[in-house]
Amino acid sequence: MRHLLCAAMGLALAGNALEAAENQVIRISTNHTDLVLQVAENGRLYQTYLGEKLLHESDLKELDWAVHAASDGSVCKRGWEVYSGSGNEDFFEPALAVTHNDGNASTWLYYVSSSMKEVEGGTQTDIVLRDDAYPVEVTLHYVAYPEEDVIKTWSEIVHQEKKPVYLSAYASTMLYFNRGSYYLTEFTGDWAKEAQMSTGQLQPGKKIVDTKLGSRAAMHASPFFMVGLDQPASENQGDVLMGTLGWTGNFRFTFEVDNVGNLRVIPAINPYASVYPLERGEVFATPEFVFTYSTEGTGQGSRNLQNWMRKYQLKNGTGDRMTLLNNWENTAFNFNQELLAELMREAKDLGVDLFLLDDGWFGNKYPRKDDKAGLGDWEATQDKLPGGVPALIESAKQAGVKFGIWIEPEMVNPKSELFEKHPDWAIHYPNRERYYYRNQLVLDLSNPEVQDYVCGVVDKLMKENPELAYFKWDCNSPITNIYSPYLKERQGRLYIDHVRGVYNVMKRVHANYPDVTMMLCSGGGARCDYEALKYFDEFWCSDDTDPVERAYIQWGFSHFFPAKAMCAHVTSWNRASSVKFRTDMASMCKLGFDIGLDELSQDELAYCRAAVANWNRLKPAILEGSQYRLVSPYESNHMAVNYVSEDKASAVLFAYDIHPRYQEKLLAVRMQGLDPEKMYLVKEINLMPGVTSSLKANGKVYSGDYLMKVGLDVFGFQQMQSRVIEFVAQ
Repeated sequence: MRHLLCAAMGLALAGNALEAAENQVIRISTNHTDLVLQVAENGRLYQTYLGEKLLHESDLKELDWAVHAASDGSVCKRGWEVYSGSGNEDFFEPALAVTHNDGNASTWLYYVSSSMKEVEGGTQTDIVLRDDAYPVEVTLHYVAYPEEDVIKTWSEIVHQEKKPVYLSAYASTMLYFNRGSYYLTEFTGDWAKEAQMSTGQLQPGKKIVDTKLGSRAAMHASPFFMVGLDQPASENQGDVLMGTLGWTGNFRFTFEVDNVGNLRVIPAINPYASVYPLERGEVFATPEFVFTYSTEGTGQGSRNLQNWMRKYQLKNGTGDRMTLLNNWENTAFNFNQELLAELMREAKDLGVDLFLLDDGWFGNKYPRKDDKAGLGDWEATQDKLPGGVPALIESAKQAGVKFGIWIEPEMVNPKSELFEKHPDWAIHYPNRERYYYRNQLVLDLSNPEVQDYVCGVVDKLMKENPELAYFKWDCNSPITNIYSPYLKERQGRLYIDHVRGVYNVMKRVHANYPDVTMMLCSGGGARCDYEALKYFDEFWCSDDTDPVERAYIQWGFSHFFPAKAMCAHVTSWNRASSVKFRTDMASMCKLGFDIGLDELSQDELAYCRAAVANWNRLKPAILEGSQYRLVSPYESNHMAVNYVSEDKASAVLFAYDIHPRYQEKLLAVRMQGLDPEKMYLVKEINLMPGVTSSLKANGKVYSGDYLMKVGLDVFGFQQMQSRVIEFVAQ
């Protein structure tokens, strides 16, 4: 009887139209992956398959939407509902929770229609679902990119009830798996220890990875994850789901193993303190969730995402990148116009493209002498920089380099002219003592007037200095003192509308200055989401530039980002390591320097110049080629990564001895991605002046087959040593 009642509810929704849709199959495919959905006889939409692509279309009809539910099956037939609403017969975590005008908190969504259209690089599928008792509609969007084996999905929620409804859950999607075991790899950390990887088996119940920081949101947890199916995620074999949410605010990943051992994965905005009042006719669009399903381990999954990101997501993803010299680690706040001009000449001597002026250049009534004052007052400090930014750009031109500048326009110091004039523009309590992170407050980007102000910071700098070539855009504080003077009684919208305001600013700046290079920074790598990187060319992975720590940080981030998006600088952190080791570590990403050249010996400076030239020459492999992670620092005392150009004519291997044990067993490193039929000349580069290579293979020619099956002995026993080896097809 219960089964009949469940089916009857669906049939009542759409009558004959529903009968026509019954058992309709919707296939969302890439070259190697299938996501298959089916409309059941109850009129609702279920996932029937997610995995390696099925070869025969006829097999799709054999997939059954109903799953074994154990005791839960006593209610009615159960399936993996694609966008499950709260209050229905499913007893586990929903995608959507709505409180309607009459106080009813249940939502049952039924299939209405679906359509497909071609978009750049792939096919978009749109599916409309509707509640049978309330005028609430959800549209599910999927874009499948066949060549890259990537699927992007998001949802849109709208209603026509007379008054606002209240959303307390609003996921981007839901994905399901039926395997023997599941292993979650998460990327967590803090300032100076970003993207630290840890793996654990998911047990019955819920595992939640989330953040409540508002801005600088990824400081403790990164917005991406990996799930190994039947085994922990492995580099070169095994099935793995790799996913990331494009949201620079609070996010939540829910991993729930149910009563029969099935897993549901729910990526979403974190609804913490965000019961959202949705107005009639207003469309609530969730963030995009981007994922790949790999049957060849995380290495192939990473290459899928890196390739897709360069083509379709990252700003200027197929364009060039500039090397640079930053002044922060050299001078901090202590500089003047003459010193900066000298550093620009040093940048030219080093061979980099650009000089980047960091924090400390602005504020007059409250000059930026430290981090306690000046944020918000974006005028050059007269006694420090009497010629202002125009004089600095002129000095850069005379030196023969481009000029970039640091800004943090979303923040304000209470000790600033901006806060004196507009205290209501900052997020802060009206009736409590304020507390501060880094002596600053977050501007309220839910307020359109504040959005205009932030855009105006960039507009003013660009209008006065049209030759500005680069912005480092920082965000050093999470949201504190959590109250919006603008939203007043609508505080449930703050965490969401603030992020929407941030993106609105980013879109406007990008539209006005599409050719200006932008670095995304947040006290290090606490902003690293795919959505923000639509408007930024690259991001700062971490303030920690110790090359040993950077090995782990860069290894972690490389699972989801191409090298050209990941900024890495040579600094004075960890002086126990050589300049060569520090430079070689930075060279596996987007190379930059943040060091006083007067600290370097003549040999070290000559080495750095040569390393910059080599990096520029190897851009086709490092920036545009395929990356292969060969030896993990998590599993050994060494690390190795190689890049191969698209035409397989050139490759480069970065090999690092981090902390080898005394006389430990050393293994040959086997390359990946080469053409087995090609012959490659092996040459060690990035050598200190006067040093000859001790690599036995140096100067010899090997087949790609040999290099991938036998490999080369590149590791040694010394602490913090490195090799960079170039392979050129003959």
